Amino acid sequence: MPLHNADFVAAFEEIADLLELQGETNPFRIRAYRRAARNMSGLGRDLATMIARNEDLHAVGGIGADLAAKLREIAATGTCALLDELRHKVPAGLPEMLTLPGVGPGRARMLHETLHIDSLDALREAASAGKLHAVPGFGERLESRILEAIDARRSKSHRFLLTDARQNLEPLLGWLNAIPETVEAVCAGSYRRRRETVGDLDILVTSSNAAAVMRRFVLYDDIETVLARGTTRASVVLRGGLQVDLRVVAPERLGAALVYFTGSRAHNIAIRRIAQAQGMKLNEYGVYRGERRVAGATEESVYRSIGLAWVPPELREDRGEVEAARTGRLPELVKLGDLRGDLHAHTNASDGRDSLRDMALGARARGLRYLAITDHSRRLGIAHGLDAQRLARQIDEIDRLNAELDRIVLLKGVEVDILEDGRLDLPDDLLSRLDIVVASVHSHFGLARAKQTARILRVLDHPYVSILGHPTGRLLLEREPMALDLERIIARAAERGCCLELNSQPQRLDLDDVACRAAKQAGVLVSIASDAHSRGALGNLEWGVAQARRAGLSKVDVLNTRPIAQLWPLLRKRIADDQDAGTIDS
Repeated sequence: MPLHNADFVAAFEEIADLLELQGETNPFRIRAYRRAARNMSGLGRDLATMIARNEDLHAVGGIGADLAAKLREIAATGTCALLDELRHKVPAGLPEMLTLPGVGPGRARMLHETLHIDSLDALREAASAGKLHAVPGFGERLESRILEAIDARRSKSHRFLLTDARQNLEPLLGWLNAIPETVEAVCAGSYRRRRETVGDLDILVTSSNAAAVMRRFVLYDDIETVLARGTTRASVVLRGGLQVDLRVVAPERLGAALVYFTGSRAHNIAIRRIAQAQGMKLNEYGVYRGERRVAGATEESVYRSIGLAWVPPELREDRGEVEAARTGRLPELVKLGDLRGDLHAHTNASDGRDSLRDMALGARARGLRYLAITDHSRRLGIAHGLDAQRLARQIDEIDRLNAELDRIVLLKGVEVDILEDGRLDLPDDLLSRLDIVVASVHSHFGLARAKQTARILRVLDHPYVSILGHPTGRLLLEREPMALDLERIIARAAERGCCLELNSQPQRLDLDDVACRAAKQAGVLVSIASDAHSRGALGNLEWGVAQARRAGLSKVDVLNTRPIAQLWPLLRKRIADDQDAGTIDS
């Protein structure tokens, strides 16, 4: 069976979880697996191919001889001896508990030892009956949060991150396109609309020989189960649990099929009503006036036939795009090539994989003209955060590198931790030396809504904070957003001239599209940032741009589409304004 990067990441994450659950006393051993998993998840190359070619895995970052041997073992067998050994030592249901709020390894072990809980079902039953109160450290509030998290997890259990979906999709499209009977194989559905997570993949294949395409499809070696197979349609489940629905269509009907199967359902209903009002019928086969098909070969022809401009897939959610297409008011959406720079990236000075120079060269190779180096501040110990002395040394190193390199400018920055009370983790005299300050929450996610909001509002009032990083703190399919009054936060950001980040890590995509749209309406600039921890992860920007397009953002709405000469005044405007007002020392 082919292995994707996500399979190797999952194996190392599981090893780390199981080590914690069995009480591993060496925290560095656990951290090594976590760091390697994070580096693999941001790797821009196929790990299985690297292993097959016997390439040096040290280049991945955090991979020594021992971990490299385990990766090769996983590539050869699908597992490794250590993972199998740990699975036998730890009850199968305990690792799932670690994804719940407030349930770390120690509490999971305690639940197992005191209440014999060994699964999420057993935990939900015990929490529903109020039995957790008998376990030290479990109060009523935590019990309620656990119940909510279990229910939320079940509703999302069959969804996948965009990156995981792509790793399944691209080789499958290659498999289908490899036979002469395939004219074209393309993806539709929520993946094409770039929703944050997807439940399945919809693939359309144009061909005049549907039988040959069907035979090819079901022979794909990553298929675990064939759910259905007809003459032009088939549904399968891949080994990782992702369902794929395939439809073979005639070339002259591809445009109508793409519109129909891309969705969303609400968008399709809206445009069908427009067709009906004009005496026409619109379906997956084309646009018809009576029995005559008047459009369908291309999407543009479908929209044009009913009096609409073509609507970019990311906008098709029935949130005003249909009326905008009718009246010629569709926004010109931001594109990846519009980004002039990246304002959030890490090096191996904190928890990144690559050096300062390598990150600069990686950004330049992608056509970026500037890159903000924003390593973590000292409070985030797990990330080897920078204290004042180490950050000062990095500032000097950036100055030396800027004097040497051409066609790329490094901005001196930091991702400073927001403390529980809204103070920052570094002193103002150091922050004042930086070009950019990204302030982010990395702890105390469970504060009450009023307290959490007050915490963020205090940060937005800080004169040296340029950007609020991953503002809601969510991790898709893992951690819910913090309880926040986003309306107040966006309003304060507009008032204070602070920018909000759209973090492009596929597991974050934070802010979401709705909040980005609200930021645009309030006049708040959005920074599309990779939060890269390696030069390969600078490619995260693609996912952030897709999220921005879903929000209807244009080039002008995005902070880092500006050349650096226009960027400087925006980064420094608040400080100048506050100095003029006499609120900080000049």
